[in-house]
Amino acid sequence: MAEHVKRDLVSIEDLSSAEILELFHHADEFRANLHAWSDLCRGTIMATLFFEPSTRTRLSFESAMLRLGGGVITAADGESTSRAKGESLADTVRVVGGSYADILVVRHPEDGAARVAARYASVPVINGGDGAHEHPTQTLCDLYTLWKEKGRLEGLEVVLCGDLRYSRTIHSFCYALARFGANIVTMPYPGFELPDYVLQRLRRDFGVSAATAAMGDLPGLAGSANSAAYLTAHKPHQLALFTKLGNVEVSHIDAIYMTRAQRERHEGQDTSDYPRLTRSTMGAAAAKDARVMHPLPRVDEIDYDLDDDPRSVYFRQAELGVPMRMALMAFVLGKIQLRAERPELLSVMPGDARSSGGGLRCRNERCITNSEGVRYLERDFRVRPGVTPPVLSCAYCEREIEAHFVGHVQSRILHRYNAAEVRRIKPENRVYFETEDQARAAGFAWSNG
Repeated sequence: MAEHVKRDLVSIEDLSSAEILELFHHADEFRANLHAWSDLCRGTIMATLFFEPSTRTRLSFESAMLRLGGGVITAADGESTSRAKGESLADTVRVVGGSYADILVVRHPEDGAARVAARYASVPVINGGDGAHEHPTQTLCDLYTLWKEKGRLEGLEVVLCGDLRYSRTIHSFCYALARFGANIVTMPYPGFELPDYVLQRLRRDFGVSAATAAMGDLPGLAGSANSAAYLTAHKPHQLALFTKLGNVEVSHIDAIYMTRAQRERHEGQDTSDYPRLTRSTMGAAAAKDARVMHPLPRVDEIDYDLDDDPRSVYFRQAELGVPMRMALMAFVLGKIQLRAERPELLSVMPGDARSSGGGLRCRNERCITNSEGVRYLERDFRVRPGVTPPVLSCAYCEREIEAHFVGHVQSRILHRYNAAEVRRIKPENRVYFETEDQARAAGFAWSNG
């Protein structure tokens, strides 16, 4: 038997679309009899390292592993771990991912932390949510719920409402919906719109274009309707995002995905008029067949009166998290095999911006490279192929930067990105900069020749 290759799930992009759909079928098998799989992972230990509060994610992972016959060890509070003493995440996962556990599930307040864990741990790592970056297993549960409710993902009309800026769940879900050909209607609370970097990625990676969305009367969501946008991957890819395509009339909604205000990630922003789903909202003609979804916990954004509406599936979402996570863990542990092909991952150019004291710095202040990572992480970026000026993506949090200058790490000579000399610099000798001042501060200068 071939040796099992380590697989991590840091981003939803770490699974191909075909792998995701195949995992759904395995989740169905597990769900048919949750008590029938207690020998599948017998002797396996999972560690949940949660440096942020969690109820559903942590407990559903632990339940899933116990149902597979494995054992669980947990650090459910970052203040009770050695992090409070200054230990780095890299050191923690190297220890716990040694003889302590065979698989790690990590939740962390900093963007990109899950990628750090995956790089330093010798065992598979699953991202249980890292900062405002991604929450890929919640996305798997959301997609699985939609797939079971509607029988398909392609062509669905999905409304995303509330805090779209700080919700890592929304960001992962957007990428997955676009990949599967669903249409997205964004109805953000004012000031909480999708970040530009999410929109840029939707445009570049999935050919998404946007139009103004003309919504019918949805009481309770009216405050969001003024900035509603229709994002679709079905328009010609050469159209720029926010090209004026005219209003898109949305007369049918397949799902309304509600999110709470992520108060732990922003300070002082007024949310007193936050949108609220009520029976009145769901009485609208467009919502007749819509499913109400929410990653939970809810605060005040969905009335309790909606809980007994058959269209409300947010508690079913949570229930489906157990078989979905059973399937995922059985896969990454090599206990079940998938026939589907792995995804083609973004190319990495070795040595980019890694020289001491020089090159790009991630501009995302919430990125782990700008906090504890300063002590031990190299500046590491992936180059987007075929893009000019060069666009580099932080290898940890995936935030992107345009590089207008390229230096030679040995000669310390600086060039504009489109200079002929740049093509003659080996990739491992290139250092990228946003500005000339940044390059000069790092000791690079123009050639005198």
